[in-house]
Formats: sequence, structure tokens, C-alpha cells
Amino acid sequence: MGYVHVYTGNGKGKTTAALGLVLRALGHKMKVYVAQFLKGMDYGELHSLQCFENVTLERFGRPKFIHGEPDEEDTKLAKQGLNRCREVVSSGEYDIVVMDEANVAVYLGLFNVQDLLDVVSNRHERTELIITGRYAPPELIDVADLVTEMVEVKHYYSRGIQARKGIEY
Repeated sequence: MGYVHVYTGNGKGKTTAALGLVLRALGHKMKVYVAQFLKGMDYGELHSLQCFENVTLERFGRPKFIHGEPDEEDTKLAKQGLNRCREVVSSGEYDIVVMDEANVAVYLGLFNVQDLLDVVSNRHERTELIITGRYAPPELIDVADLVTEMVEVKHYYSRGIQARKGIEY
């Protein structure tokens, strides 16, 4: 039986927690699919995941942050990603599926919460589904089996420290 995990909150570590679970699953020869929404830049995890044959990574974002309102291209890419996840999650082909930053995609209006809930409700019974990102909608929290909120207590960003290679990206 697969469960639904949600990693949310304003603290650091949501994607890191999801990828830790991916690493554990790969150690047991499980098959993993990772979809990254909004992340088109060069992140260290991209290089690490390429070292494993049982993982598929697809990205549905442009190589820049969205400042202000997303544009048509952002919406198009996110909806492509959602449709791809719908196929993957229902196929039963993967043991673990990660929808990285899907909560933020909903928050930005790239697709709606009902579309995300449809993916969740149509998942294969043995597929473990992990959804990350700030702003998890209450409707998703209600249907999830596990919800972890990362809370920022203190962060060096507030002192002007920029993201560092190998640590934040």
C-alpha cells in the first residue's frame, strides 16, 4: 500500500527530505520518478540522481525564478508536468513518485488544487507519492497520510548569505 507524504512549510529541507527518501528507496532497488516543478536551474541533486539507473527525473520549469505573476510559459510547463505526473502516478510503474514544488505551483495558480487532488486520488495503490513545497493547500493536507511542516527558526539568508553550491542548490 502506497501513502501520500506532504513536506511543506517555510523552512529549509522539503526537497532534501524527499530526496532522502528517494535515496533510501534506490538502496532497495526500487523504481523512482521525480518531477520538479518551477526548478529549471542547475541543482546538485540533478547530477547525483543521474548516478542511479532506477530513477527518472523530469523538470517542468524555466531556468529562472518566477517574480510576480507567472507567464504563459510557466503555466504551460507546469500543466505538462501535472499531466505527466498523472500518467506516472496511475501507471504502477514506479514505487516512489516525487512531485517537487507542486504545492508552490498550486499557490502560483499554475494549476489548481483540484487537479493536484485528482492526481493523488488516481494513484496506483502501491505508489508512494511525495509532494513538496511551501503553501500546501488544506485540501491536500486533509487527504495526505503524512504531513511534515518544516519551520524556519533561524536561517543565514536573513543575514544576507546567498545560496551556496552543494548546500542550497
